[in-house]
Amino acid sequence: MAKCDQGYLCEVCGEEVEDLSESDLYLRFIIGEVPVRDLLTSPERHLKCHPFLAQFILDDRFEPVKLDSPFSKEHFDPAERSRMETLVTRGFQRLQELRTLPPMPFALYPLPEFQTAG
Repeated sequence: MAKCDQGYLCEVCGEEVEDLSESDLYLRFIIGEVPVRDLLTSPERHLKCHPFLAQFILDDRFEPVKLDSPFSKEHFDPAERSRMETLVTRGFQRLQELRTLPPMPFALYPLPEFQTAG
């Protein structure tokens, strides 16, 4: 396959990120960490290849990630850990929802509090 025929490649494992539902880049966009202008230039990863962020996803559709490092959420202040779990889980759920919706402008992908005028 020609390089231009491939989707985004994960900067960690080198494999193609085949589906929006497993995209770290789009999850970070949905939760307000990546501006729309950076979607084409920011590195892509599978959610599982970004364990720091993935550890905050609390959803039965995603296999839990536990870090054994100083970056483990267990070392976070409980209020910050809860805030991150809520935000990242909502973002993951939105990411899953987008797969089932008709095409829409990128400006509508983020959670409502992170949407900007087109």
